[in-house]
Amino acid sequence: MNTFSLWAVIAIGLASNLDNAGVGIAYGARKIHIPWYSNLAIALISFLATLLSGLFGNWIAIWIHPWIGQWIGTIVIVAVGVWVLLQPFVEKKAAIPPENDPPILTRLLRNPEEADRDSSKSLSLGESLLLGIALAMNALAGGFNAGITHLNVFYTSLSVGVFSYLLLALCAGFGEKYAAEKLGNRATVISGLLLILIGLHQIL
Repeated sequence: MNTFSLWAVIAIGLASNLDNAGVGIAYGARKIHIPWYSNLAIALISFLATLLSGLFGNWIAIWIHPWIGQWIGTIVIVAVGVWVLLQPFVEKKAAIPPENDPPILTRLLRNPEEADRDSSKSLSLGESLLLGIALAMNALAGGFNAGITHLNVFYTSLSVGVFSYLLLALCAGFGEKYAAEKLGNRATVISGLLLILIGLHQIL
């Protein structure tokens, strides 16, 4: 693996999990405990989502010219980056009536404490599965980008899984100590910008 590929794998792992940083800070600030096994389940879901989307990207890459695959990968990851970047601004403008509640996965990303459905102040294994699916959405784009641009899919998936575990654990501790909720909100914006930069760097 060359230096660029290594940095791309690390960058995708980090960008795919910056939402985890925001969620970890939100949980820490609200004194909601995330046991290691729940965190591991969330990381495993992100790993598998990245691996599956990466294999799908690899399969598509067989049938198209590498240059076209590079552009498709760039468009997908930049589009997801723009979507992630715009979410905080869209949420401020869109006042959603109670009868038109957004899907559960969208609500979990906005208010991750909803995953603690029994209000036990601890995230059970069952509760972590739904949160893990919500947090794995960015990983799908990163995995697809890796597959279609011929990055190593396994290493990319491993990077996503490791960063998922580390960011959620470390930021939960940080949030509990400093209650830095504003920093948690900014993680979404940083994630979107990083995804856009990855895509643009790959094509340029």
